[in-house]
Amino acid sequence: MADGKDRMALDPAREDLLILTDLSDRQTGTATKEQAHRSGLLHRAFSVMLYRDAGSTREYLLSRRAEGKYHSAGLWANSCCSHPLSGEDTAEAARARVREELGCGVRDLEEIGSFVYRAPFPDGLCEYEYDHVLLGRAEGTPNPDPAEVSEIRWITAAELSSLAAGSPAQFAPWAFTVFSFVLRQDA
Repeated sequence: MADGKDRMALDPAREDLLILTDLSDRQTGTATKEQAHRSGLLHRAFSVMLYRDAGSTREYLLSRRAEGKYHSAGLWANSCCSHPLSGEDTAEAARARVREELGCGVRDLEEIGSFVYRAPFPDGLCEYEYDHVLLGRAEGTPNPDPAEVSEIRWITAAELSSLAAGSPAQFAPWAFTVFSFVLRQDA
């Protein structure tokens, strides 16, 4: 298996222009996805959590990142994560990415919070993101792209809280902050 730097070099989206921001999410410029992650530049991102109603209970969709991802491969996270590209609206980018990555739609998408995090990885890559947390109802049955997602799982808020508390090493670095916003909405 290739190391993280080789994986980034093979990422077909590595030349996409991401939106660089300051700590108030004001755009300060652009950089390629590869430049942003190799140099640890603060950039705009989003994390989507999809839900469905299962009787009187709401269930949330977790995604396990594919083994070929350039970082956090094989770890569980929220439903979908990505970056709006330069000139792209964050919510519209999130809708498009859910369709591409999970093969389903999303409705009633709303921002429920945002946060900044920085996560350096052993291979020298770094996520430094102003992350918008979006919650929306899944439309249709997810059919994930195996290059992006290796497994999905629907769970209740109680199961999410228990799983995260009992197995933190199974989750991507940003997942717990995203989950905290989602769990506040479910309370």
